[in-house]
Amino acid sequence: MIVRAVLALALTSVLITGCAGFSPLTISESTLERHLQDAVSNYDRQQLQAGSPLSLSLDRADITLGPDGRDVAVIDLSGQVALNALMAKIPADIALKVEGSPVYDSEEQAIYIRRLKLLESSVDTPYFSSGELAPVTENVMRVVAQLLETVPVYRLDGTSLGARVMGMTDMDLRVAPGRLEFVKR
Repeated sequence: MIVRAVLALALTSVLITGCAGFSPLTISESTLERHLQDAVSNYDRQQLQAGSPLSLSLDRADITLGPDGRDVAVIDLSGQVALNALMAKIPADIALKVEGSPVYDSEEQAIYIRRLKLLESSVDTPYFSSGELAPVTENVMRVVAQLLETVPVYRLDGTSLGARVMGMTDMDLRVAPGRLEFVKR
């Protein structure tokens, strides 16, 4: 009887200790990249349905989490922006590299990239020279930055048990090399 009680106590303490350090959810760079591509595609579809003359598509979205041990995400994007006006489509290839802080919004159950800093950018179109595009480049980069700050790069799946548990508890988001981790406050 005493042996059973000792074993039960030992097992309980192992489970409690193990669960205290357990993070119920980590999110990889590749998962964020897929979600960002889907979010941009959905955003573009909604904007076009609302009558916006501007369309946006991504060819590539590379996300690096925690470079050099810092709590940031570096997002390297390339794609096309097109202005649909007066029966013509004016395309432009864009490349953008930004750095920002991943932020978890518990009410939205979503992760956003905030406090963006532009690292590199380029806009190329067959119709204009790069000098003529300087003012446009700045505006395009502002639109993309605004998009990244308002469209989540990841949204928790409300149907999964892990996401529901996360929504009920106070969690912080921690940036680790190659992944985001939810940790208890």
